[in-house]
Amino acid sequence: QVQLVESGGGLVQPGGSLRLSCAASGGIIRIDAMFWYRQAPGKQRELVATVTSGGTTTYADSVKGRFTISRDNAKNTVYLQMNSLKPEDTAVYYCNARMWDPYNGIRDYWGQGTQVTVSS
Repeated sequence: QVQLVESGGGLVQPGGSLRLSCAASGGIIRIDAMFWYRQAPGKQRELVATVTSGGTTTYADSVKGRFTISRDNAKNTVYLQMNSLKPEDTAVYYCNARMWDPYNGIRDYWGQGTQVTVSS
């Protein structure tokens, strides 16, 4: 049973930093791309950042230059370093991993979400 467990959320002042982690476990054969999404109250879930298995990264315009996504393939873990945080970054952050195995083919798995609150 594949599980994604997130950590690192919390309350931070504007201009501060947080680092989110998401560790995947349980019968993993291959992880392709990994993603961070976020969902603010009353808004749709939005894609924040992507990292491919080869390390190519892409970002939403709203976080470019402030957030950095990275992954440690040996640990099946994806990270999101968030700097210069703004109140509008407040949301529940979710990780997503696109995986392949011979029984299910390609499937997306989600973490449980971690709250990030940016406020003075």
